[in-house]
Amino acid sequence: MACDIVVLGGTGDLALRKLLPALYYLHRDGYLHAGTRILAAARAKHAAESYRRLVQRHVSQHVALGDFDSETWDAFAERIDYLSLDVSQRVEFPRLAQALGKVRGRVRVFYLATFPNLFAATAKHLASVGLVDEQARIVLEKPLGESLKTATQINDQIGAVFDESRVFRIDHYLGKEAVQNLLALRFGNALLEPLWRNAHIDHVQISVLETVGVENRGGYYDQAGAMRDMVQNHLLQLLCLVAMEAPVHFEPEAVRNEKLKILEALRPITGMDVQDRTVRGQYAAGERAGEQLPAYYFEKSVDHDSNTETFVALKAEIDNWRWAGVPFYLRTGKCLAQRKSEIVIQFKAVPHRLFSQNGGDPARNRLVIRLQPDESISLALMAKSPGRGMALQEVELDLNFAKAFKRRRWDAYERLLLDVIEGDATLFMRRDEIEAAWRWVDPIIQGWQDCYRSPKRYAAGSWGPDAADSLLERQGHCWFDEN
Repeated sequence: MACDIVVLGGTGDLALRKLLPALYYLHRDGYLHAGTRILAAARAKHAAESYRRLVQRHVSQHVALGDFDSETWDAFAERIDYLSLDVSQRVEFPRLAQALGKVRGRVRVFYLATFPNLFAATAKHLASVGLVDEQARIVLEKPLGESLKTATQINDQIGAVFDESRVFRIDHYLGKEAVQNLLALRFGNALLEPLWRNAHIDHVQISVLETVGVENRGGYYDQAGAMRDMVQNHLLQLLCLVAMEAPVHFEPEAVRNEKLKILEALRPITGMDVQDRTVRGQYAAGERAGEQLPAYYFEKSVDHDSNTETFVALKAEIDNWRWAGVPFYLRTGKCLAQRKSEIVIQFKAVPHRLFSQNGGDPARNRLVIRLQPDESISLALMAKSPGRGMALQEVELDLNFAKAFKRRRWDAYERLLLDVIEGDATLFMRRDEIEAAWRWVDPIIQGWQDCYRSPKRYAAGSWGPDAADSLLERQGHCWFDEN
């Protein structure tokens, strides 16, 4: 269907590095209707042609080598227009309405690639000039609020303008191919479902680790920290997909209902539990591959006395029949030894040790779902080692998506943008999910504040603070990368 895609914040990093390259691919591969228009708006002064040149530079850099060609670009560029607009100023929105024109029944997607504190006012301004009708959709980037109270306020203000069915709260992790395959793995195969429960699973690890520091986001990050920036959204959403029950139908409300049940079943972490079940860290100066890395408090726009955490590890527990007694270990951090996002399902040992085993540990199976940098799924099985006797050795069955599927893998934003255009909210967060996540996270943040303890230091380029290892060692476990 023909639609208008309006990117508010069109000169920002998100728009230029992610959104417009994703739209280029959707155009190239024939997913955008011939009548679809793209209008970018931002405060920067650009003529339409100079903005197209800016987009061309970024698209050519951020699509795969060989995927950019001048003929495709020329056709794509004809869709793009630009409007200099300050979204904080109500008086500027009549010009946006004029640029879009009055076309009844046309789908309009308003993508707010702006600061979250502008979300509510922008929605109100759009409505004030008649741009919000039954075909208008609004896309909100995380983080949505900084607490349950502020998230509820934003949701109330957005909800006063847009019906919940037309609000798309985006978490790009849910658009990743490996995350989609997690659902296929669980609910499309009879092999794993009988084992996907506390009788067979020992524990689960969910890690989102980054090698970079805060880069140019110091001002934002110093107010948010790793808990608000990553745990409240990305990690809890991944936990939901691992732990949720099968929905009756694969449709938006059914899927989101099951995710909400998991968030509501999370055992609260309050009081002294905050000290026993969570770890906060902040990177100090360090070294990686001979490169000297600065401490967090020396980063641009960061307070030199900052107690903001750049690392979080915690032990979560789900109080329901399927998962009672199974710890879910979550961790995320910046300036670490390796960049990776992965989910590790550690199965229990066999009940009776029949064979000898290299390394001496009891036989265990492990499923690893890697989200980045390389999307893959691997299953560690025990097999007989070549030679005499019945000594066992771990071997991996590996599904590498790049090898298994020769087609180009979609970027998460391609899939999510197309879902918004088509009105499919399955991979987007509903209001009650956001608020349930904050309801669980808020007491942890409050507990840290009540303890008056600074984050534990860890060297930049390391795996994080030693306390994160101790969190697992107390249960006889260890992080998968340190086995």
